[in-house]
Amino acid sequence: MSVHVPIIESEAEFDATIQSGVVLVDFFATWCGPCRMQAPILDTLAGEIGNKAKIIKIDADKLQSLAVKYDISSIPTLVLFKDGQVINRLVGLQQAAILKTALENAAT
Repeated sequence: MSVHVPIIESEAEFDATIQSGVVLVDFFATWCGPCRMQAPILDTLAGEIGNKAKIIKIDADKLQSLAVKYDISSIPTLVLFKDGQVINRLVGLQQAAILKTALENAAT
């Protein structure tokens, strides 16, 4: 089952979302080819993991302050948070199996 991964529109919404639990954040841009290839992988993964973790997207062009805060120098960059803390970071297009393993390890 595939789910549409939500795009976070504000820093306040982002901060509230990452505060608790496991959250995978996809820093992307609409003009980025690899980012467009990453999107369906994340949508499928979101459907598979259910309530174990959240997956969200941040448009690095629209929320540049967050991109700067988390030192995003290339996209896509996927940052894994647990209870508000960065625990992993993956740069470039990632396959579902790698992301699923990272999420499952973080959730335990």
